[in-house]
Amino acid sequence: MAGWFNGLLGVLIFSGSLPATRVAVGAFSPLFLTAARAVIAALLGIALLALLRQVRPARRDLVSLTLVALGVVIGFPLLTALALEHITAARSTVFIGLLPLSTAIFGVLRGGERPRPAFWLFSCAGSALVAGFALLHQAEPADRTADASEVFPMAGDLLMVGAIVVCGLGYAEGAALSRRLGGWQVISWALIVSLPVTLAIGIFSMPGVTEPGDWEVSGLWSGRWGDVGAPAWISLGYVSVFSMLVGFVFWYRGLALGGIAAVGQLQLLQPFFGLLLAGLLLGEPVGWPMIAVTTLVVFCVAGARRFS
Repeated sequence: MAGWFNGLLGVLIFSGSLPATRVAVGAFSPLFLTAARAVIAALLGIALLALLRQVRPARRDLVSLTLVALGVVIGFPLLTALALEHITAARSTVFIGLLPLSTAIFGVLRGGERPRPAFWLFSCAGSALVAGFALLHQAEPADRTADASEVFPMAGDLLMVGAIVVCGLGYAEGAALSRRLGGWQVISWALIVSLPVTLAIGIFSMPGVTEPGDWEVSGLWSGRWGDVGAPAWISLGYVSVFSMLVGFVFWYRGLALGGIAAVGQLQLLQPFFGLLLAGLLLGEPVGWPMIAVTTLVVFCVAGARRFS
């Protein structure tokens, strides 16, 4: 139960990422936002590791830490941000519903877990419910998204598939490593491993003090510092501290204690928590179909837990 409790806290924290990101991208480019959140979290991780005098990971752990960094620090945030240049946020939810399956598969491949056949039945059913709900509640694409989709009709979908694959790998690899190093230590070291890359990206794409010049790459410029308001700063703080660090403390601990495949099914609830937060914070409508589907998804999560 401790694993499921920690996993649920992690999912709740991650669920606030979408509303916060939605606000932050109004002032920052997706590329800068991806890099900035990782750099800020890395600095906090360095402070924690130094303050608590943690021992450096063994050399044999560097490969696993690199996989975690590529999966959840750089890969998933960047690929999803790029995907949203081509598809709507609602359509991306279809793929988020497949993340528990991806995590479970890598839990088998990398974590050595062997869930019972009934587990896969409940896992697939839950993923289908989330994907079906998202497909039925898609919003009309914006003009920019429609234009991009005409040029690259499969680009957004392929980017989301890549994001789900690398994120599932990062979750499973980090959970297996957490059994030896601890949850917050794993994400802290992974953030440090990725720091040279995220710092370079952040410097390259940071906002300026004037309008962009001809030399700057279109779509990567983040506007001007003076145009960034308080909501964007608060949102950047949330995705940096909570989504990129604190959430993983609970999430990796939950996966390590309760099982990667089993606790990973809690991710099926993340889209619904995110929509609920969007309704409370951003005033978006939340209707009875969401409540009904969420109830069925909870049943699938309970079934997956029973047969994991």
